[in-house]
Amino acid sequence: MTDGPDLKPETLTAHGGRTPDALRGDVAPPLRPSTNYARDENYQQIGGQGGYARDESPSYPEVEALLARLEGGEGAMVFASGMAAATAVWLSLAPGDHVVLPKVIYWGLRDWLLKFADNWNLSVELFDQEDPGALARAVRPGKTRLVWIETPCNPTWDVIDIAAAAEAAHRAGALLAVDSTVATPVLTRPIEHGADLVFHSGTKYLNGHGDVMAGVLVTARRDDFWDRLRDKRHRAGGVLGAFEAWLLQRGLRTLYLRVGRASESALAIARHFEGHPKLAAVLYPGLDSHPGHGVAKRQMSGGFGGMLSLRLRGGAEAALSVAKGVRLFVRATSLGGVESLIEHRASIEGPDSPVPPDLLRLSIGIEDAGDLIADLEQALASG
Repeated sequence: MTDGPDLKPETLTAHGGRTPDALRGDVAPPLRPSTNYARDENYQQIGGQGGYARDESPSYPEVEALLARLEGGEGAMVFASGMAAATAVWLSLAPGDHVVLPKVIYWGLRDWLLKFADNWNLSVELFDQEDPGALARAVRPGKTRLVWIETPCNPTWDVIDIAAAAEAAHRAGALLAVDSTVATPVLTRPIEHGADLVFHSGTKYLNGHGDVMAGVLVTARRDDFWDRLRDKRHRAGGVLGAFEAWLLQRGLRTLYLRVGRASESALAIARHFEGHPKLAAVLYPGLDSHPGHGVAKRQMSGGFGGMLSLRLRGGAEAALSVAKGVRLFVRATSLGGVESLIEHRASIEGPDSPVPPDLLRLSIGIEDAGDLIADLEQALASG
């Protein structure tokens, strides 16, 4: 593959961000599972390779370079999981730092952070992501060190204006980190809107096949904070295995096809069910009626993602009945795979969840959209 600056991201990902091996001609990326590396008789590193995979695995450079290029960043790091990547960010802050994030956000991170903050003496402030001015009011000049947002917000799919968030954060002297797991670089490139860090749960769309745990951070620039993140990955041991890095790179090769198909189907499903008599609301930023549709159009290109939620008029009982009645959708956690999933988030998150009990979260896969609509229709009819 000719690695020219004019190549489209679809082309880069299809080739896995690499050219065939110069010595053996491997078209598919090779798997290199060794964790340690020999030195020559003069005790020099052979081929420039480090001595231990936790320091710098040879499985990382290609996939990290591809991820950085897709996001328009200066560098990328892969981690053992999304939570490992996020934890590195929070551990790179100092006790007493003030951080700001939305009330509705990926539950696993929110739950862990609120418990961790007390031990680390972080001051955590949650803002209402439905209020356009709430983020700016929450930021404290000279005190706030990090603003972390997720857009669209899981699982209500509220849209946060990345450029406005960057302006508010930078005015206060803070960094802006954006969880872009749902949008992926196919639809949104947060660094172009002013973000300093981009986070992905690589377990989701980047891998796309439900068979690897991975986390990703991409930086707008290589600076002291980035160096601290790299040190946290090394010292805390949140490193990605060689096979997992290989699976992540393999999944990326079909990223644009999968996200494009899921986005088209999600929009078709959202439009079909908007106004359905058994539904109180269809939550999807691609709908004209969505409060964040205007912002979504500005910062999402080529679609609005494969995630949407349905709110049932009959409350939690009705929602659980529909989840029970589906035949094609899989009742499972996670998102971003090739198969469509349905989940009652409030049941998963427990009594402290901010998610409405009438809400069903749908992750749309690459199946025929008509088949998915028919499955939901029969589940609604029997529920």
